[in-house]
Amino acid sequence: MAEQRRNERLDQPREPRGIKLPRFDAEAFGRWSEGIARGMGTANFIVVMTVVITIWFVWNTLAPPDLRFDPYTFTFLTLVLSLQASYAAPLILLAQNRQADRDRVALEEDRRRATAQKADTEYLAREIAALRIALGEVATRDFLRSELARLAEELDEMGQRRQRLERRQQEKDSRQEKRGQRPTDGVGLDEPRDDLDGDFVRDARPDGTGPRRSDG
Repeated sequence: MAEQRRNERLDQPREPRGIKLPRFDAEAFGRWSEGIARGMGTANFIVVMTVVITIWFVWNTLAPPDLRFDPYTFTFLTLVLSLQASYAAPLILLAQNRQADRDRVALEEDRRRATAQKADTEYLAREIAALRIALGEVATRDFLRSELARLAEELDEMGQRRQRLERRQQEKDSRQEKRGQRPTDGVGLDEPRDDLDGDFVRDARPDGTGPRRSDG
């Protein structure tokens, strides 16, 4: 007893007790089961299985009694078919489970991608809405063109009006010269009267009785 306690060390894991099963690669076994299930789920397997059973029946029914290896009631054939069904069902279930696992992983990946795509779409929608709001407050090219065209038309109208006023003033000055009067020198161009142009000095009479500028 002391020897057994001495052999049990606390710094080492205890070996599992019981029957040790052989280890195998679960992935390789799963691929093998999928291959079998995929082969059994085809029309070729059904045709081959039908031909084999038909030959089995014919041989064990029409062949000489000494050559029959499974006479009626075909007990050996029943055993073979039972073993096939007992192994085929778990293999098919294993293949279906692996396919279900792959489908679940693919579904989760699709859900993750759909969520990310929805988030990206919402972000792009918000950005587009923000851009539309910002563009609504920015002058567009057509707006600038229309404003520049309007300013150009106003400048042309002002230039034409100025030319007409100058032409009228020239005609008025020429008429005054013909009458022997002093020309107004551009007084009729709707300009303000001030001392800078000498309006008050020009309007004053030689005897000093003309209009003067009021200091008040």
